[in-house]
Formats: sequence, C-alpha cells, structure tokens
Amino acid sequence: MSESYAVLAEIYDILNAEIDYDLWADYIEACFNRYQKRKIELVLDLACGTGKMSTALATRGYDMIGIDISENMLSYARQRAEEEGIDNLLLLCQDMRNFELYGTVDAVVCCLDGINHLTENGDLAQCLASIHNYLVPGGLFVFDVNSPYKFEKIYADNAYIFEGDNFYCGWQNYYNPKSRLCDFYISVFTPDNKGGYTRADAHQRERMYTERALKTSLTKAGFELLCLSGGYDFSPPAEVCERFYITARRI
Repeated sequence: MSESYAVLAEIYDILNAEIDYDLWADYIEACFNRYQKRKIELVLDLACGTGKMSTALATRGYDMIGIDISENMLSYARQRAEEEGIDNLLLLCQDMRNFELYGTVDAVVCCLDGINHLTENGDLAQCLASIHNYLVPGGLFVFDVNSPYKFEKIYADNAYIFEGDNFYCGWQNYYNPKSRLCDFYISVFTPDNKGGYTRADAHQRERMYTERALKTSLTKAGFELLCLSGGYDFSPPAEVCERFYITARRI
C-alpha cells in the first residue's frame, strides 16, 4: 500500500481537488461541539495523506498528530505545514492498524475513506483496537467510508481518465460484490526531459463496509455509535449517498 501511494502522492491533491476541506473541518468541529462537553485539544489524524485535514484543523488551534504509512504522502504534508507556518503538527510514518503514540489523544479523525483501505480479515478490528487504546475515555472517533452505492454504482467495473497540466492518469476498477472488495489499477504518465512520458503503475484495494458491519465492529471494539449520516448536516444517508460520515465515542 505504501508503494502504491508513492505513485499517487504527487497527484493526490489534484485528484481530490473537489474536496472542500474547510467545510469538512467545520463538520468535524460540529461533531466535537455536539458530542463532547470537555475541550478537545489533541487530535490524531489517521491516514492523514498529504495533510490537508491535519493542517485545516491545526489552523483552528488543535494540536495535531498525523499518521500515514506513505513517506511520500508525509513529505507533502510536511511541506504544506512549513509553507503555512504550522508548528502544532507532528507527523509519524506508521501503519494505521497498529500505530503507537506517546500518550492518549482527545479525538481521532480519519478522512477520505481511509477505513475502506482496511481490506484483510481482522484489519478493521485491529485498527479500532489501536484507536481505543490511545483515545481518552469518552473521546470521539470521527471518520467516513465510501457507501455501498458508491462501490456498486460509481466504482463498479468502471474506467476513468484524469488529465492535468503535467500528468495523465488511467484508472480501471474491478468490484467483486461477493467479497465486497474493489481493486483499482492505476497508471500515471508524467512528462520526462526527453519530450516523452514516464509511466508508473499502482494497485490499490478498498473494502465496502455496510452500516451493520460498521456498527457491529464499533460495538465489539468498545465504542458507542453516536451518528451515521449522509452529509455534513447529520441527516440519515439517502439511497444514493456516496459517503457515510460516522461519529463514535470510546466507552
């Protein structure tokens, strides 16, 4: 997985240019305010990628820890923090399933379907156990997953082409409804200094999690499910909702 993100790190933010991180950060703060009475100061951003959510929350005054398995992603996160003058962000290269911290945190966030990347049996339970271990009692876990509708209708077996000023990306999906796994085969072409292009290939995989599976896993791991919504307004997910937004509390 870390090797595949090495291919995508350079264009990751371009591929996700439609994401409004400030609006998403507003929603996370709304979750904090709605479900937590005491002040939240230290927040862990799990699978932080290039650090856009980490820096968005850091600028709001939270002390941030960002964890990602990709050194390349973290390199962009560090560069972003330096450019924005952010000094309240600690970045760690670790696996989201069995990470280690120096102490507990007040809240954990995991954005842009990081949880869907937990594809092997036991991965989700292991990740939730690690979160439970480092989250203060009563602390909040705010995360999202891609919905069944997105896997079945948007991902499916579709192919996509993305073009930018300095890259060309071909993206082929293969979704297995029995295993609930979707494989992504990605080829990125970038200009070289000879007038041609250099090709880099990546393979990624995501697992589709149903509402029932998420609720069961959270309960077994010692969490109380507080909200599962289809948007930033805390409304129940519609049938064509592409993303679930979940807030849980460590019991």
